[in-house]
Amino acid sequence: MTTQPTTTQQLQTIARLWPDLHDALGDRTQHAWPPPQLRDYIAGLDRIDIEEQEARRHQAAALRVLERSPEQLGTRPVPISLRVHDTMRAVEAALLDTADRLARSVQRAPQQPPAPARAAAASTRAERLVWEDRARRIEAARRDACDPRRWQPQHGRTAIRAALWLSGRADGAPGPFRPLSVVEEQHLARVAAGALARVETVLDLADNRRELTAEHPCQCGGTIEVYGGAGAQPVARCKKCGAIWSEAGVVAA
Repeated sequence: MTTQPTTTQQLQTIARLWPDLHDALGDRTQHAWPPPQLRDYIAGLDRIDIEEQEARRHQAAALRVLERSPEQLGTRPVPISLRVHDTMRAVEAALLDTADRLARSVQRAPQQPPAPARAAAASTRAERLVWEDRARRIEAARRDACDPRRWQPQHGRTAIRAALWLSGRADGAPGPFRPLSVVEEQHLARVAAGALARVETVLDLADNRRELTAEHPCQCGGTIEVYGGAGAQPVARCKKCGAIWSEAGVVAA
């Protein structure tokens, strides 16, 4: 029985996988799910349209020429995977927004230093004690305001920092915070699960399974289910007759 990862573990996994997303930005060969090659192959099992394939090739060639045209914005196509880029932007925005909202709710305001006072020489022991106590309170307020455990929106607004800070809140780590309420815990759990699912999907780490639409039935009329991911080669199976396909062709029927 597989144990569901906790919210803390999910957020820490996002932080760990973030460098892999940066690496994947330069890889424009990744496929959407279900893989379009497999979906197109299945859809064309009973109708091979040569003219349509030729039209797609001409269209792709025209788009490549257009991308290289100096009249476009920039002199060459953007050398990144837009799918990875969009995922990173969406996940980062969700994490930062959640951190901002939780910080306003659960993070204690910094200690206030004592009011300014005119400097004066301490002539008695009692006066020295007053000034020493004042200095201690000023230093304590400074340390509290600069506590690295605090979420400070003006510093370090990155997905990794947000994920790690939120994981601390989910885990109840000590600091200038109150514990999360049940509603806040549930909201953070939804954000973490959704963000991790998007990251794992775009990196092909998730175990995906999805039925194709009714527009792409098997020859027997049954529903085709596509599954794969997590490094496995995508495969499709008819839920009615049991026929199996891969991108290379029919595996079994």
